[in-house]
Amino acid sequence: MSRLQVVSGKGGTGKTTVAAALALALADEGKRTLLVEVEGRQGIAQLFGTEALPYEERKIATAPGGGEVYALAIDAEQALLDYLQMFYKLGGAGRALRKIGAIDFATTIAPGLRDVLLTGKACEAVRRKDKKGEFLYDHVVMDAPPTGRITRFLNVNDEMAGLAKIGPIHNQAQAVMRVLKSPETAVHLVTLLEEMPVQETADGIAELRAAGLPVGRVIVNMVRPEVLDAAELDLARTVPHTAVARALSSAGLGGARRGGHAERLVGPLLAQAAEYAERHALEQEQRAVLGELDLPVDELPLLAEDMDLTGLYELALELRKQGLS
Repeated sequence: MSRLQVVSGKGGTGKTTVAAALALALADEGKRTLLVEVEGRQGIAQLFGTEALPYEERKIATAPGGGEVYALAIDAEQALLDYLQMFYKLGGAGRALRKIGAIDFATTIAPGLRDVLLTGKACEAVRRKDKKGEFLYDHVVMDAPPTGRITRFLNVNDEMAGLAKIGPIHNQAQAVMRVLKSPETAVHLVTLLEEMPVQETADGIAELRAAGLPVGRVIVNMVRPEVLDAAELDLARTVPHTAVARALSSAGLGGARRGGHAERLVGPLLAQAAEYAERHALEQEQRAVLGELDLPVDELPLLAEDMDLTGLYELALELRKQGLS
């Protein structure tokens, strides 16, 4: 299992939820996982029911197997200060630059620089070791930008290494890309069984592959339970209205006489069955599209609308069952 797990997906697919559940799944059996947020939305804090995350690594959960999940909301300004101190020993000068707004100015007008800092901080956590020479974190999970931006976000250090031919910036950019383009990294894409998210997922995979970035798995989120099998769907399309009315009547849902309650239920029930059949067919079409991507595809069930910590543990268990930990 790769040590850096990057989770992306079209907006609305629940990528932050999947990233959080994956961090819990990977923290099983006593392992330590760092869950990283790079978009400044504080989505991780909301999911785990904790206060807004500062720019420091903080323990937020314990996995069922005893492992620990830490979280970090990477702030581009703070990351730039770290960078200036690490490579240029400009601790005090860096803080002075921040006071006059130079740091905010630099990270705002140069989104490429911002992405360099965010990916660099995550990769630093992947490489970091303790005093014993062992990796501090067994896994780092990044809640990354959406699919439409993920390739450029991850590949920005390649561009930076090309612009800065020598020196610490060049060396740092190369070190980050060695992590991102190695087996240490896997980029997972989250989707729904809907046409637009699936198409964006397919496009994102093509872009990642073209850039030489390692694609992991496709994770289909919020999958509705199967209510009717193929035989029942065929029956719903062909069964006579009178037969349905008699069945409802025998179940105690109104008399069988013409115009009775049972008969009035037939139309809405068959209309609902037809709607389900149409949605089921569309979902099967999207499964077929995903099957052509030559990647493992995992499915996570649709849970409560307002995700809480209990729901995250359920999804983490499902991910473990499907081999994602």
